[in-house]
Amino acid sequence: MAARVMSEEDITALRDVLEDLDGTAPLEEIIANDLEFHRRIAAGSGNTVLCSLIDGLSGPTTRARIWRGLTEEGAVARTRQQHRAIFDAIADRRPEVAHAWATVHVAGVEQWLRETLGEAGSALG
Repeated sequence: MAARVMSEEDITALRDVLEDLDGTAPLEEIIANDLEFHRRIAAGSGNTVLCSLIDGLSGPTTRARIWRGLTEEGAVARTRQQHRAIFDAIADRRPEVAHAWATVHVAGVEQWLRETLGEAGSALG
C-alpha cells in the first residue's frame, strides 16, 4: 500500500532513515533504525491499525531483535539489504515487488524465531 500512496516527502524521509546508519553503528541504534523504518512505511501506507500494531510490538520485541543481531551471522547486513529492496520498490511505485520483499523479510524473521524457540524448547525438555 505504501508503494501506491506514500507521499514523495515521506519516501525521502524513509530514504533518510536508511542512510542514517553507517557500518559502525551499535546494535541498539540499528534496532531503533529498524523500528523507525517499519513505522514510516506503516504511516506512509495510511494504515492506522498497522501503525498501532507496530508501536505495540516494538517494545516487547526489542530483546529478540538484539538477540538475533548478536547470534545470527549476517542478520544485520541481510536486514539492511532487505530494507533497501523494500525501499527501492516503494520509491519506484512497484507495490507487488515491495510486497514480495516484505514477505521475504517477515518470513526470515519468522524462521529465525521458530528455530530459536525450537532450540530453547529442546534445551528445556
